[in-house]
Amino acid sequence: MQSSHAASAVSAAFDEANLVACAGLVPVMRLAERCGLARLVADKVKLGRAKNSAGAAADAKVTSIVAGMVAGADSIDDLDVLRHGAMPTLFGGIRAPSTLGTFLRAFTHGHALQLHAVHRRFLAESAEHTPLLPGTREMAFIDVDSTHKRVYGRAKQGAEYGRFKGIRTLHPLLATICTPHSRPLIATVRMRRGKAADSRGAPKLVSEALTTAREAGCTGTRILRADSQFYNAGVIAACRRAGAHFSITCGMNPSIKRAVLAIPEEAWQHITYPTAVPDPDTGDLIFDAEVAEVPAYTAFASRKKSEHVTARLIVRRVRDLAKGATVGEQGELFPVWRYHPFFTDNPAATLQAEREHRHHAVVEQVIADSKASALAHLSSGHFHANAAWLTLWAMAYNLLRATGALASAFHARATTTTLRSHLVHVPARIARSARRITLHLPRNWRWQQARTHLFDTVHGPPEPV
Repeated sequence: MQSSHAASAVSAAFDEANLVACAGLVPVMRLAERCGLARLVADKVKLGRAKNSAGAAADAKVTSIVAGMVAGADSIDDLDVLRHGAMPTLFGGIRAPSTLGTFLRAFTHGHALQLHAVHRRFLAESAEHTPLLPGTREMAFIDVDSTHKRVYGRAKQGAEYGRFKGIRTLHPLLATICTPHSRPLIATVRMRRGKAADSRGAPKLVSEALTTAREAGCTGTRILRADSQFYNAGVIAACRRAGAHFSITCGMNPSIKRAVLAIPEEAWQHITYPTAVPDPDTGDLIFDAEVAEVPAYTAFASRKKSEHVTARLIVRRVRDLAKGATVGEQGELFPVWRYHPFFTDNPAATLQAEREHRHHAVVEQVIADSKASALAHLSSGHFHANAAWLTLWAMAYNLLRATGALASAFHARATTTTLRSHLVHVPARIARSARRITLHLPRNWRWQQARTHLFDTVHGPPEPV
């Protein structure tokens, strides 16, 4: 492809008042209205004592931030993407970035909890209006993980040197919900200081995530999956109280090591993965392994008896090939294995339980998405403002997933970057006639059918309850 005109024959002028760059926000924000986002914020978020009227019209400010994140904003200044061309004609209540920044800085810990309540209820409403989580009456997985977000401002509250030497971070904790047929949604999030332990606050977050999953329609089997950082009695007790199962990776402590080495050789079963699994120790891709289980292993035996938990210990072992053969030296006399155990009360067969546990890595997709979108920056110096920003990103993420679920089967499983480029970042020209607004979109748009189906669905009459 090449330019069809000489450079001197082409010019540009930013003077068209009837154009918008993100026409896809029209059906997306209409869907947010149907799911009651503004109503929930008005009911639950109360910043009445904030200075300079920062808490006024919280519903308009929250929806403005969510809309900006859906459009790709990754900082407070980027929220100005909502104020171009004919956007004020399509939407009312758009706020300036400076106003939104003042609003976020007015948040306290209590206000952040109010926003968490909005997020949980908004997810439940979205699940009622869209096919977000197919198969929830049979099985749902709740995945818990933490991540570190590097920050640079030395005055940024909560930013500390934690796991990464010489790097100041904030340390978000999140829980997701998915089924065997859906991409993950965000159940709940927490912002924490950079040096907070991975498992700090995990039992409470697990309880909240399991409750949110039930409110979102997950009435079948619920299985919590987590890494070894969350292998503690509090997390498992939270699962038991909620009536959910658990599947948690555990390290090779002396008790587990004795149980693993006592497994008879004939008990190991061969397993082949349809797609390669990264080895957690070396990073090498693993295509097959061997699996066995200890049917009744008692964890936390050193604690008081009421905290003892007896369940299955399932172990995957792979050949240790880290040290290559050396010319002239004797080869190995016997195979050396590396063991990767996890503790679970999943009622499935051994190999199936092992496959389902390894799929916990799906939560990494959500973390990668966060750092490629709204969490690319945590631009406020106020800790609670960044905590509110994290929760608002979770709302925007779930809203985009609901949008994809309504658009097409392909977009129901697409990444949020794909959803933005296909459905949101659609330029349009506005025309008015007989008190009606028509959006004129590009001819031959590749995803016209999905976008039209989305528009017709959310602008049609509401479905009967």
